[in-house]
Amino acid sequence: MDVSGKTVFVTGAASGLGAETARALSGAGARAAVFDRDAEKGEAVAAELGGKFFAVDVSSADSAEAAVNAAVDALGPPSVLVNCAGIGTAARIVGREGPMALDAFSRVINVNLIGSFNMMRLCAHTMSLAEPDANGQRGVIISTASVAAYDGQIGQAAYAASKGGIVALTLPAARELARFGIRVLTIAPGLFLTPLLAELPQEVQDGLASAIPNPSRLGKPSEFAALVRSMVENDYLNGEVVRLDGALRMAAK
Repeated sequence: MDVSGKTVFVTGAASGLGAETARALSGAGARAAVFDRDAEKGEAVAAELGGKFFAVDVSSADSAEAAVNAAVDALGPPSVLVNCAGIGTAARIVGREGPMALDAFSRVINVNLIGSFNMMRLCAHTMSLAEPDANGQRGVIISTASVAAYDGQIGQAAYAASKGGIVALTLPAARELARFGIRVLTIAPGLFLTPLLAELPQEVQDGLASAIPNPSRLGKPSEFAALVRSMVENDYLNGEVVRLDGALRMAAK
């Protein structure tokens, strides 16, 4: 699919992987809808790209529906959805103070997994009503998992479970939405130089990078964005999860 002249929705687009993805697709000629909870940063990214910002809590049915409807009214129905919104938490299932708080586990699942599904269901419906392109395609949905879905570390049960759910969602969604000409894909990134990691001391960053076989460095958000664009443009790529991690395999802790 050629995104030039089409509308793309990117969640978590106020910073990090989402912002870089919005830049890459906008640079390819797309109209970018920037979705995020951070209005100040989101407005700045949208202004940079000549797109529009929409405040959203992806874990809320009402918030997501309102944001999607507003974006469709402003920019037209999406041809591409990229789910980058997500959170993480570090907590053992049984720690020094007892069992992990259930609310802490639920919050990560609600934002990462349910939030991705929430945006998927709304955008897939909108895509299904659009006219197909010359190749019979109506849309592409790309979600963000993590290598933690496969190599979850101690203290990351909630995060790993949420990302594992996104991995498991990919194929059945691709099979179901195939009749509409909508492809569904997922990227499972490793350690990337996001704003959160960039705040760590250089020696800590170097330590993390040393665990990555090749190239032995943190991933660049532009590399994530390049894979998104490649996935969008390759109509035969569907129902797949692609690890983008420099051959990293996470140790237990």
